[in-house]
Amino acid sequence: MGFSLTGWDYITFAVIIVLIVSAAIFVIWVAGLPGRIAIARKHPDAEAVKLMGWAGLLTAIPWIQAFIWAYKPTEIVDIRRFPPEERDEIERNIARLRANGGKKRKRRRKSLREEADTDTGGAPEGNGHDEPASQ
Repeated sequence: MGFSLTGWDYITFAVIIVLIVSAAIFVIWVAGLPGRIAIARKHPDAEAVKLMGWAGLLTAIPWIQAFIWAYKPTEIVDIRRFPPEERDEIERNIARLRANGGKKRKRRRKSLREEADTDTGGAPEGNGHDEPASQ
């Protein structure tokens, strides 16, 4: 080839390889950052945030959205935190539904069917959607 490699050349190659490996590790660390934040904050959608962070590895916009989503406070409704009156009302409604056995629901469906049979079809005459009236 016309030139010889010295020790400095090998050191240069080693430094370049270390930089490439370090850059790859840094990119992987940054891509997984939204997921790790969401898991640490016990986010209910932590798995989705994690996947969106990895999907954003190729483009920046999904990664930014995942990063924001990881910090976004979520609205979680926990039945155990309802006021006692609300909890009692829910228990009464569930007990009523279990005792009824779905009979009220069947009656409601039957009455809706009867109403549908007696209905004229909805649209009034002469609106342009039905056949023209004979004059």
